[in-house]
Amino acid sequence: MERYANHRGNSSVRGYSIGEAYIDVMFSSGAVYRYSYRSAGIAKVEEMKRLAVAGQGLNSYIMRHARFNYER
Repeated sequence: MERYANHRGNSSVRGYSIGEAYIDVMFSSGAVYRYSYRSAGIAKVEEMKRLAVAGQGLNSYIMRHARFNYER
């Protein structure tokens, strides 16, 4: 699990792990959610991957566009 940079300092995302067709996101509660191509769609997962690597905007994006699209 990679540490999320959290450049703006106000995210509840703590870490992430990127796979070919998914991203696992760890929140401050310790919960890990998997967003996959199957559950959230290719475009959303690829945007989440981009935001994770950039270190900003991931939590906001998930809350607006993929909140309930997790696989597990």
